[in-house]
Amino acid sequence: MKRFKNKIALITGSSQGIGEACALRLAKEGADIILNGRKFDERGEELIAEIKAMGGRAEFLAADVSNTKDVIKLVHDAIDVFGALDILVNNAGLETKADFWDVTEEDYDLVMDTNLKGVFFGMQAFVNYCRKEKRPGTIVNMSSVHEEIVFPHFAAYCASKGGLKMLSRNLATELAPFNIRVNNVAPGAISTPINQDLLNDKEQLEKVIGNIPMKRMGTVDDVAAVVAFLASDEAAYVTGSTYYVDGGLTYHYEEQ
Repeated sequence: MKRFKNKIALITGSSQGIGEACALRLAKEGADIILNGRKFDERGEELIAEIKAMGGRAEFLAADVSNTKDVIKLVHDAIDVFGALDILVNNAGLETKADFWDVTEEDYDLVMDTNLKGVFFGMQAFVNYCRKEKRPGTIVNMSSVHEEIVFPHFAAYCASKGGLKMLSRNLATELAPFNIRVNNVAPGAISTPINQDLLNDKEQLEKVIGNIPMKRMGTVDDVAAVVAFLASDEAAYVTGSTYYVDGGLTYHYEEQ
């Protein structure tokens, strides 16, 4: 029995990396998938073909989730695609590196609008739909270990993920009476395009891996497996939690 048979999922930022892995994992387990990215290109075409080859349905909706109007429209359009929506995976996100004293307002706004504001109003649109239709809903937000641990030179990013941590906890309580669950997945060091600079810097990569108890980078499939669990009915009594996918990094302490 496939866990997501007759379920429909919208996954933001699903053209590559973790979002792509989540789309494929949920599709493999029976979900119909609505993909999203800023633009539809060959990556989206290939992903749709791969999902259809599994016997599933998939469509791509282009939208900039940092724009409030766009993200609300994205949710409404996603509902229209297959006539319903059961699962919202807020995966899209970005980071910018700068010393705190050099951070520009433009960079701050871009990070916060993408990682927090867009997620806020996307969830609101989904919740309004669920309440109107009197149907349950499942939300999985892609957070980061940096909702908990510091990341110097990425102040805006850390602020956005810290805000997402509290937002998810708050909504888990507020939405529980409507049978809408909200959880976060917090990846650590994962081999994805966003970490390409790290992967190309052998010296820095060795330092990072040396601080991970499992002594390896995570994979996108490691993350997608946890997203699939939280999105499924197997996690029916789980809400307001953050699941760290980090090889033990977040709470690792080693005597020197």
